[in-house]
Amino acid sequence: MAPTQEVNRAQAEHEGDGLRAGPLAGIRILDLTRVVMGPLATQTLADQGADVVIVEPNTRDTNRVMGPGPHPDLSGIALNLLRNKRSISIDLKSTDGRAALERLVPTCDVVVSTMRPQVLTELALDYASLSALKPDLVYCQAQGFSLTESRAEEPAYDDIIQAASGVADVMQRATGDPTLIPTILADKVCGLVIAQAITAGLLERERTGRGRHIEVPMHQAMTAFMLTEHGAGGISEPPTAQTGLPPIGYPRILSPHRRPHPTSDGLVHMLPYLPKHYAALFADAGVPDADSDPRYADQRSAIANSDSLYQDIRAIAPSRTTQEWLDYSRSVGIPATAVATLDELVAELPIVDHPVAGRYRLIPTMANFHGTALTVTHHAPLSGQDTDEVLGELPGASTTPTEEVDP
Repeated sequence: MAPTQEVNRAQAEHEGDGLRAGPLAGIRILDLTRVVMGPLATQTLADQGADVVIVEPNTRDTNRVMGPGPHPDLSGIALNLLRNKRSISIDLKSTDGRAALERLVPTCDVVVSTMRPQVLTELALDYASLSALKPDLVYCQAQGFSLTESRAEEPAYDDIIQAASGVADVMQRATGDPTLIPTILADKVCGLVIAQAITAGLLERERTGRGRHIEVPMHQAMTAFMLTEHGAGGISEPPTAQTGLPPIGYPRILSPHRRPHPTSDGLVHMLPYLPKHYAALFADAGVPDADSDPRYADQRSAIANSDSLYQDIRAIAPSRTTQEWLDYSRSVGIPATAVATLDELVAELPIVDHPVAGRYRLIPTMANFHGTALTVTHHAPLSGQDTDEVLGELPGASTTPTEEVDP
């Protein structure tokens, strides 16, 4: 895999200190994504050492104004989502902007976009157009629905995909109310799928020398994600069901009692996953006949009876403090934890200094590459702040930066 840039200065300093550069050092990614899904994917890759160049519109991207932040251009979300990236503003509809793009693409290993297919074609940002500039390009496009579906051009956000991929249905099965999960689940799941798919494309290119057109349809990715366990007995044809249970849906996960339980001084979440865990837990709590309860005679029975077993845990939980339950659970191998609040999680994050926005808290990476420390080599940029630098690195650089029009 031929690198398209040198390892940046901070990474070189890491190597001098005995730390290795990130695994994607030397890879350049052209980021044509918006909001959270695509930017989360490229943040993941940037944290792993890739040089991510984001092309931004002349109006602030949504992630820059999602919630409060210390600077009009940098929300609290953007401070981490855009870290380790460089931002340029070029008008992709102008002659100069197109010329800049055509010099930039050949220096890139990857192009990733979340624009709708028709927009990509209209702007000549589709795979056929860009691979003509860089034959071994790894090109990843993500949109709501597959190119093979009639809905391919429909706009889609997290809410739409949650509703379309079974999330609202499992919430209704579990709670009686077809609500959505209160996090942008589809955006974040699909963002991680994008990052993994790009990495696989780069590995293939190293082995074969060939590029790849990759597509990540949100609906398809989330449907696969949801049906991993909830397809259940409906996956077999004809469907098979356990006595008293519907064939589709995983009963343990769908129990409305699958939740942390109040203790005498707080909350604890215990998961007696194996039948022996239930037997030990209830016997210790003094529940009669705990060692012979048929509900946890085997794993299948315990899963089928999750609803009543969770209610039984809830009944005994107030008899001890949270710490007492944690100590007991650890002594017999039952997975357990206290309940962390968002405030507590934020308070535990390290604080770093942004050159414009001031101090902020650094969200960790989702994977650790031992021997490589997470270092912010480029704090979240202001929109377009790196235009001169990036275009000045290109062969034949002489153009005056122009702003991109948001398509």
